[in-house]
Order: sequence, then structure tokens, then C-alpha cells
Amino acid sequence: MGAPALTRCSRSRPTARHTPTTLTFVGIKNHRPDLNGILVIDKPLGLSSAQVCARVRRHTEGAKVGHAGTLDPLATGVLVLCLGKATKSIEQLMATEKRYRTTIDLSAFSTTDDAEGERTSVQVDTPPPRAQIEQVLREQFAGEIMQTPPAFSAIKVDGKRAYKLARKGEAPELRARPVLIHAIDVLSYEWPLLELDIRCGKGTYIRSIARDLGKAIGTGGMLAALQRTAVGPYTIDNARALKDLPSPFEPEELLAVPEPTPSA
Repeated sequence: MGAPALTRCSRSRPTARHTPTTLTFVGIKNHRPDLNGILVIDKPLGLSSAQVCARVRRHTEGAKVGHAGTLDPLATGVLVLCLGKATKSIEQLMATEKRYRTTIDLSAFSTTDDAEGERTSVQVDTPPPRAQIEQVLREQFAGEIMQTPPAFSAIKVDGKRAYKLARKGEAPELRARPVLIHAIDVLSYEWPLLELDIRCGKGTYIRSIARDLGKAIGTGGMLAALQRTAVGPYTIDNARALKDLPSPFEPEELLAVPEPTPSA
């Protein structure tokens, strides 16, 4: 992916605590102004991205923490956390290429397009061959495509989150929008499970790919598993488990803030 080398921060921790500064984007105080950099976490199953941020904030004794791109609770893998001054780089990091490894269950749809929702099985007399699936992926799911977000998503509809409307039994009207799929490849296929490797741009919903692929090939389509393996230059190999974070947490544990990408 042409990733630049990653370097750790070399700033030393001050001997005395500075006066806490206000965290404008979360409304809390920053009690660790010495922590400024990137922390790549391998998000475990079952935790939301916000819960991971909260745990790291507690572990670092109140550092300013934000994340560069949400992962659903049922997804695992690379969650890039920005600490301190690195939070200014969140938008830049969110705009980078993402990579996912996902398993799609072609035997059913669900209300949430993943295993969290109510499942509806689909009767398929003859499972589609791998060659057919690969052809559909090439022709309909590569390059810039129009994609409708899942009903259970954080997209706003008339000022309200779509998932809140969906939970009330309402059907939010979500418009299709362009997303960029750099590459989408079949890793394995044994009916009804299809494993894909996907490289995509900002705003792409992998759940929507699962749902739309099922409709395109006449089967079901819902996520059975999802792992994010890369966000820009940060890969699963760089990621650290929450349980392995050292205590006390020192500035040297962080990766340096990336340089801004030059404008074309």
C-alpha cells in the first residue's frame, strides 16, 4: 500500500503536570498534555469505538483521546486513536484508504445487515458458483459505485440518526451516495460463507456491500464477521491489544503524528 515508515514519539514526560486544558470535542479536561501521538488498537469484539476511547482515556489518566473512523461493536481490528494534539489529524486519517477482511453469509438477510439484527433466511436452490460471484464483484462493486447506507447507521435523516429511527420501527429514507472501492477480491468461498478482502475509501459500508451483493446474485447477504486490517499506513501488525497497554503509559508508547498529505 506504499505505507510510510512509522516512528514512535520521542518526547519525554514532564516532571510536573501542566494545567489541564479543555477538550472542546468531548467537553472534558485533558490531564495528560504530554501525550501527543497515535495509538493503534486491535479493537476486540463487542466494544464500541467510543468505549475503546473511554478505556484508553482512563488508562492514560485522562488524556485527550479521539478515534479516526468508527468500527461497529461486532467488528474487530484496526482502530486508530489520536491523543492530545494528534486529534487535529483525525480528519486527515479518516480520509485515507481502509482495508477489511470480511465473511459474508449468503443464506440470509438481516435488519441490520449483520449478525446483530433479526435474520431472515433465503431459500437458494442452486448456490452461485465462485466465477459468477467474482464477475459480479468486478462489474458492480469495483471503482466508484453508488451505495445506500444501512438503515441501522449513524447517517442523519431530517436531523435524526437513522439507527434511532430504525429502532422505533420507522424506515429511514437513505439516499445512495458515491463511494470508492479500490479492490475487492474473493479469499475463499464455501457456501454459504464468502470471504472477501476489500480496499476502499472513506464512508464505505461493508454491511451494504454484503446486502447488495446478495441482491445482485439472487441470494441473501449479511455480515458474519468483519476485521479492519488497515487504516492508511497503520496495519493490524501495528495494532496493540487493550490488555497489553503498559501502566504507567508514557509518551514513547505513541507513534508520531503523520505529516499532512501535500495538495495535488
